[in-house]
Amino acid sequence: MLCIKIIAAIFILNLGFLDALNNKSFPPDFMFGCATAAFQIEGAWNEDGKTPSVWDTNNHRIPSVIADNSTADVACDSYHKYKEDVALLKELGASHYRFSISWPRILPNGTNDYINPLGVAYYKNLIAELKASNIQPLVTIAHGDLPQVLGDLGGYYSLSFPDWIRDFARVLFDEFGDDVKYWFTINEPYEVCIYDGAEKAYDCAANLLKAHAKIWHLYDEEYRSKQHGKVAMVLNLNWYEPETNKTDDIIAAETKMQFSWGFFGHALYHGDWPEIMKSRIGLRSKLEGYAKSRLPEFTQEEINYIKGTNDIFAFNTYTTSMVRAIDEPEIGDPTPEKDVGVYEYQPDDWISGASPWLKVVPWGMRKLLRWFKQEYFNPEIFITENGYSDATGQLNDPNRTDYIREYLSAVKDAMDYDGVNVIGYNVWSIIDNFEWNAGYTVKFGLVNVDMNDPNRTRTKKDSFYYYQKVCQTHCIVDQCID
Repeated sequence: MLCIKIIAAIFILNLGFLDALNNKSFPPDFMFGCATAAFQIEGAWNEDGKTPSVWDTNNHRIPSVIADNSTADVACDSYHKYKEDVALLKELGASHYRFSISWPRILPNGTNDYINPLGVAYYKNLIAELKASNIQPLVTIAHGDLPQVLGDLGGYYSLSFPDWIRDFARVLFDEFGDDVKYWFTINEPYEVCIYDGAEKAYDCAANLLKAHAKIWHLYDEEYRSKQHGKVAMVLNLNWYEPETNKTDDIIAAETKMQFSWGFFGHALYHGDWPEIMKSRIGLRSKLEGYAKSRLPEFTQEEINYIKGTNDIFAFNTYTTSMVRAIDEPEIGDPTPEKDVGVYEYQPDDWISGASPWLKVVPWGMRKLLRWFKQEYFNPEIFITENGYSDATGQLNDPNRTDYIREYLSAVKDAMDYDGVNVIGYNVWSIIDNFEWNAGYTVKFGLVNVDMNDPNRTRTKKDSFYYYQKVCQTHCIVDQCID
């Protein structure tokens, strides 16, 4: 009996890893690559005319708000070592590389009254190095590093923000557009907005949707016909699984999906906010004594302007959560969590990476992809980030290899059995880097970076060699059947 209990416990613990691996090849044109962000890898935070970003300011607060009291002042030093990084991508066999362009490195004043030639030269050199290695550049326009000078003027909440970022995008299209076919406007807008509370978060979201739409329309009207690229916003979050098959839990999970993915995705594909957001926030706002809903109302002109401005569905995801129906939260100080009105959690017995929120749940990926297909009219889908963290950066990293293999198997299942149109996948990340408030305490890279070495020495991990095989063979197992 004890033996049976032990076996059962092991089965539950490893539930995500026990599905049969998909042994069919990905299509020859499927894009396998890696992703990074400028602030997290470049360093050179005050070199060659670059001014501080809001994250530079955050880094230098005293006392530190970073887990290990570190900064990204040097980070991986990719500003000086980009050729090494491109050489790693070439050895990997990556078809593409998703990176972001530092806004304050290109526009030190935040606006396009002055374009920094040294900043432009850096990215021109990076792109030339990529193209010489037959690696396609995929560019994120805004990935966290808003110029501090614009942050001081209201940042993401300023009514001028959509114009600021459109003008930045214009510079990028002019300087790099002939070589870039995939543009990602704003990375993870949910994370940009949601932590500022239930009164400001929705204003922020509306502003970012308008900003994204301005970039898309600019590209569509002035650049698409000659540069032939695609433009998308990068959404993020988890798959939300109902705790039981009870109707209340199923509704609760769908509510959570609409308040997370639908927060931005619904407006991009359907126009306007999801109905459940409008009804719940509107009712709770009224009961809280507000004269109107805390959720801004789009005009019909704004709805038409935003709708249809996503050329592909680009998203970052790492994990899954469970959702349970609960009683309606009490009326009082509003919070985004009360607006959703569900209970979200992750079981303790799910396998976790070093990041406590990152539970390894491959089956959630297939369900998420299927939901996107049904919700957003079967779009082309690009998985712009997916990866596993450990705490040591160890070279022998079987958990990362297992994670990539299992999640890619779920992706291929969704393609084969659910008809989901996935065109590409990025591991986060090619190298260990600065992970925002976690600093260097968690490592996501296929390549170790020694942050204690002034040379920031790079050393390939075992997972690099596994993903190299995937990139080169388009097969996640030893041998595919087709």
